[in-house]
Amino acid sequence: MKAFFAALIAVISVTAATLGARAESAVVASIKPVHSLVAAVMSGAGEPGLLIHGAGSPHAFALTPAQANLIEEASLIFWVGGNLEAFLEKPLHTIGAGAEVVELIDVPGLIELNWGEDLGSESGENDDRHVDDQPDQSEPDHGEHDHDHGKGRIDPHVWLDPENAKHLVRAIESALVRADPAQASVYRANAAGLVSRLDGLIDEVRALLAPVRGRDYVVFHDAYRYFENRFGLAAAGIIALSPESQPGAERIRGIRKLIQDLGAVCVFSEPQFEAKILDVLIEGTGAQSGALDPLGAGLENGPELYFQLVRNMAVSMRECLSD
Repeated sequence: MKAFFAALIAVISVTAATLGARAESAVVASIKPVHSLVAAVMSGAGEPGLLIHGAGSPHAFALTPAQANLIEEASLIFWVGGNLEAFLEKPLHTIGAGAEVVELIDVPGLIELNWGEDLGSESGENDDRHVDDQPDQSEPDHGEHDHDHGKGRIDPHVWLDPENAKHLVRAIESALVRADPAQASVYRANAAGLVSRLDGLIDEVRALLAPVRGRDYVVFHDAYRYFENRFGLAAAGIIALSPESQPGAERIRGIRKLIQDLGAVCVFSEPQFEAKILDVLIEGTGAQSGALDPLGAGLENGPELYFQLVRNMAVSMRECLSD
């Protein structure tokens, strides 16, 4: 009899663990920064699933069977929107049709910036950046400018402004409370604490970047408008490359000329770009090299990723622009 009850308890424990895992994976986030904010609001109540791991880019992505299964089993899905994750539009309407889908680009209160517009910043200066939109004839023509990140004119990298992140947190909180009212007090307390921490992050980063405001730099990928607008920076040059494409010889010559003409202090790459390309770009120009990671590709998933991502970007800018 003792053996029977021991076996029964074991079965119950395994079943409970399985159900718990299913309950956690019922909430899914598309990219790592969104996953981090969702994980922070869910802390103590569960852990969300993540679709795009590591250095995977939402700009050009294909679902694996395991990721499709996550969508199919989810009851609540958070994504930025079709301007960023175009690969998700069809799956969310088909295999994800049974889930509540929260499109974060539609969250009320967000500061939304458009591709190609002049931006005012907190410094009161206009965005006088230079954009190389000339096609590189050494690369295939895909019928659209490299900087066109899907449909619409809204720049989808909204999470890179921590003030926007506060609005995202409130939207995540509301969706979780609707989906799981039994844990409402947990979600509300976590969200309130997170908003307070984001206020502190804004003050921290503003102080960190104050000494290098106004210095010229060049970025490969037009992804940083929200971060720049919040902290009074502006890229002097943007090379309009697709995040997944390496520049050809003609484009490299154009980039080098741009760096020299601008007298740029620093050129920032991203994880998708090979370091040797950066060396070629800055050789003989006097510019320094740095790296920015807007998706947290090299960071450990979880509630702290968002804060590490923003701090790392600020530290990288401060170090490179101070040289």
